[in-house]
Parts: sequence; structure tokens; C-alpha cells
Amino acid sequence: MELPTSDIHKMTVEEFDTAKLLINAARQRDERKYHQFPIIDIDCHHYENESMAEIVQFIEDPVIRHTGLVYSGKGTGAQTPLLPGVVGYQDMAGRVTRYPLRKTERTPADGKHRDVHLSLKWMDAMGVDYACLFPTPMLLLGLHPQAEVEVAMSRAYNRWLIEKIMADEPRIKTMLYLPFNDPEATYKMVKDFGDKKGVCGFMVVSTRYKPVHDNAYMKTYRLIEEMGKPLSFHASYNWNDQMLSNTNRFLVAHALGFTFFNVVHCANWIVNALPERFPKLKVVWIESGLAWIPWLMQRLDNDYKMRSSEAPGLKKLPSEYMQDMFYTNQPMEMPSDMSVLECTFKMIKAETQLLWCSDYPHWDMDLPSVIYDLPFLDEKAKRNILGENSRKLFDIDVSARYPNYKPMT
Repeated sequence: MELPTSDIHKMTVEEFDTAKLLINAARQRDERKYHQFPIIDIDCHHYENESMAEIVQFIEDPVIRHTGLVYSGKGTGAQTPLLPGVVGYQDMAGRVTRYPLRKTERTPADGKHRDVHLSLKWMDAMGVDYACLFPTPMLLLGLHPQAEVEVAMSRAYNRWLIEKIMADEPRIKTMLYLPFNDPEATYKMVKDFGDKKGVCGFMVVSTRYKPVHDNAYMKTYRLIEEMGKPLSFHASYNWNDQMLSNTNRFLVAHALGFTFFNVVHCANWIVNALPERFPKLKVVWIESGLAWIPWLMQRLDNDYKMRSSEAPGLKKLPSEYMQDMFYTNQPMEMPSDMSVLECTFKMIKAETQLLWCSDYPHWDMDLPSVIYDLPFLDEKAKRNILGENSRKLFDIDVSARYPNYKPMT
């Protein structure tokens, strides 16, 4: 919840400040007394491209590292070939002020990384205690034509995040980016970095064309299951996808793209009986909203009843497996008829399976109030969704901020 546009236009570059921008969010924080219980944001972002000169230093392959250094450290102004280009309007042509002015915001010269300061600013304004930080341009890295570039970039980014960001700030966590286009490199990533400080799980960017049920990934799933950490699928879009390229407005590409890839992966995950093969592996579906879940539940149940022989590994309905999974709210669809949303919450068992996230600083972000203000939730359900479910799932120690914390019973 940002300042009114008229107030933003008065703000000079020198005055730009995240805390000022989120002053209305801070009012909500105080009015709703968020300080009384933990709030955990399971999906927020930074712009890692602004630190690319640092990140490429961590690239292990000398040829790819040299390419990164040339494009990020020489002031060429050219887009690095290590990130794929894509047509889109995520920045809304500069109308979201925090996009074009973020580079001008001043941060203390105290040795802590700029991303740490900026993250804590918005977290404190919203009342967020802990946040799971993800990249932004790299969410499209699964579309890079060279698998070795995805491997090199993801390893460099993960090392940089572990050593430069999370090492200095225990409130910032992450689910490690997995280079899913290379199954062996994916396995090695989990093995090499899965136990590092701040790593609470693993993340696959959904915008790619690799089937999740490929046998090459089975040992990785087993390893993650043995580690007891969740595996998430983070949505994105590809306007150049053969189906989405039939659309001529970003509104449609965004609405469908951010659901389409997760829908396909989720359906394949279930029908190929991966929940039965890995019963202790917790799976999270991120940034697709919620409206797709009841639709997929009903479609899969209906076809499974008619063609159950094609899914012999299942021991219950697809919808029942989906009720065991975890979901994030953002961007949560707000229908005019609130009973529709209430029904969705019931179908996904939201009180135990839904995880709040902001998706800050993106244009379609959600504040904690999108959950806290829902009229059909009681206080326990609100607190579960805003923090407790994530605390349990990701085993986050909140004692530093809540020494006497006990979940509401």
C-alpha cells in the first residue's frame, strides 16, 4: 500500500525512501497490532541484477565468468547474455515509483549489504519478522538456451546470497534456486548448499519445459526429502510460449502465464504419483494465486475417476493429494462474492496449508491485511496463515523476536 500518486510526484530522487513509500502499510501494521505474533513472508524479491558485478565474481566456470565480468563491470549498458531477454510490462512503464527510483535510495555505509538494508526497511514497515528472498530477472533463467549458463548463474547467485546477504541478517532466508534444466547440477546444488545458514528449502522456477516426473530428478527429490526441507515451484510467465503468444495484452499473459506453468507441473506431479513415492516431501506452489487450485482439483478428480488405470500409483483422489500440499496466497484473487474465496480456502484447507507472502516489491504485491481482514477467518486461522504455517514448515526459529512464543490453540 503505497503513498497516493500526488504525494509521490512531490518526492525528489534525493528524498526517495522505502519507509516513506510504505507509510500506509505501517499504519495498518500498528492498527492491527502485528507485533503480537510472528509474520513470515514466504515470497519476496530483490533485483539481483543491480548486484550483478558482485554475483559474477562467484561464477566457477572461467569462460562464463569472463563474459559476466565484461557485461557487468565495464559500464557497457548492454543486457548481460547470462540472463534471457523477455518482452513484458512488469514495471508498468514506470508508473510504480519504487521501480525507477530504487537505485537512488540511500542506505547506511555500515558494512552491511545494500539489499539487507532495503529488505529490512520494507519488512519493518509491513510488520514482517522473517522473509524468504528470491531473485527477479533470474526467474526467467529456465528459458536460457544454454543449460550451462543456468547452472553457472544459479551457483554463483546462491553462493553470493549465502555469503553476502544471509550471513549478515538472520531475518532473511531463502529457498535455493535449482538449475532444473540440468538434473545432475540440480542434485549437486542441493548436496553442496542445502545445509547452509539461511537455506530453508529449495525452489524450481516453473517457467521451463522440463517434466517434473523425469526419472533423472528422483534422487534429488529423495535427497530433499531426507533433508526434511520443502521443495517449491515459483511461477512466472513466458509471453513467447506458443500458447501465450496468441495473446496481445500483458494483462492476459500475466493472468494465464503465472498459473499455466504451475498447473502443468502440479498435474504431472500428482498423476505420476510423486506424492506416493516421496510421502514426506513437502511441496509448495508459489505466486499463482488461488483460483486455479479448485479448478485443477475438480478437473483431475473428474478425469481420474474415468481413467484411473492411467494413474495406477495413486491411492486417493488427486484433490486429496493437493490438500496435502502448500500454497501461497499472492496474488490473491478478491471476488466480489466473498463466499467464492471462502470456498477456495475450505477446499485447500487454508488454515494449515496456506502461506502468506507479499511478493514485494512487485506491482501486484499483497500486504498482510489481505489475510488479516478476511471476515470468514478467526484469529487462529489468520495467525496460522500469516506466520505459524511457515514457521512449522520451514522450521524457522522465531525466539530472537518472540522469546516466549506459543502458537494459538
